[in-house]
Amino acid sequence: MISSVSRPQGTERATQRTIDMPFFSKPKYSTVTAPKKKDIPRDMYTRCPSSGEIVYTRELEENLMVVPKSGYHFPLTAPQRIKSLVDEESFEETDSGLFSVDVLGFKGKADYSEKLRRDQAKTQLEDAVLTGTAKMGGIPVCLAVTDFRFLAGSMGSVVGERITRTIERALERRIPILIVSSSGGGARMYEGVISLMQMAKTCSALNRLHEAGVPFISVMADPTYGGVSASFATVGDLNLAEPGARIGFAGPRVIKEGTNETLPEGFQTAEFLMERGLVDQIVPRNQLRKRLIVFLHAFHHGMRPHPEVFGKNGSRRQPVAAAD
Repeated sequence: MISSVSRPQGTERATQRTIDMPFFSKPKYSTVTAPKKKDIPRDMYTRCPSSGEIVYTRELEENLMVVPKSGYHFPLTAPQRIKSLVDEESFEETDSGLFSVDVLGFKGKADYSEKLRRDQAKTQLEDAVLTGTAKMGGIPVCLAVTDFRFLAGSMGSVVGERITRTIERALERRIPILIVSSSGGGARMYEGVISLMQMAKTCSALNRLHEAGVPFISVMADPTYGGVSASFATVGDLNLAEPGARIGFAGPRVIKEGTNETLPEGFQTAEFLMERGLVDQIVPRNQLRKRLIVFLHAFHHGMRPHPEVFGKNGSRRQPVAAAD
């Protein structure tokens, strides 16, 4: 006869707890939150289109938007350009308050009036040119600088008018004028024949300036095309250009398709045009201010005196005897 063995009550409870517990329990870890990776601002670095080099945007701005190693010239805005050229706090804007008008009621993907409002908000400029007076190396100058951001720096009625007034102001004060061009649009098609008339108007004013012996220095930045290159940009007493600037009337693709000919290497670059006499000197941007001041001093001391002293042919006028 098998006798049953009784177990203590506490032993059964302990056995039950042992069965309910897993053989291997997972250790509990404290939760650690990893810090989020800081996003690198997109505008902290800039890639050079020529060499692929990555440069700090701040370093690029300090070098006037010129890549230190490759020498590639990024575009400058009109205010940046003026700041890089003139004596500190000497620039005074002139002829502000002029605004382009959509006289043709031009319609397209976007109305002309809409494009004007958009670029005025984007650039904080009234139109594609900034004009004024300033000093460079202590020499007073009249100044006009186009801005590619505003409708590709194209020339409409306001651009033509402000440049013409700047030329006339230089003639009136008999001080040199400097025009820096950067235009991919030439004459502004949204204004039709009115924009084309600006080519003749600006060149007519420059002709009067030339007859008076007042110097005109033209600086061509990349790009300088269309009606701007076909009018005031290429008729300076001194034509300067930045390295690699593309200068011409129509672009290479249009010319190639129209002539069915292979264009020479470097066609329409500043270097190509200097070899053929259209450009007098190619000046890197970080040397441009000093070079311009040298030329301005030469022009300043060599300028023809006022017509009241010298006649139109350059001969000294005879004093007129006072009436008895």
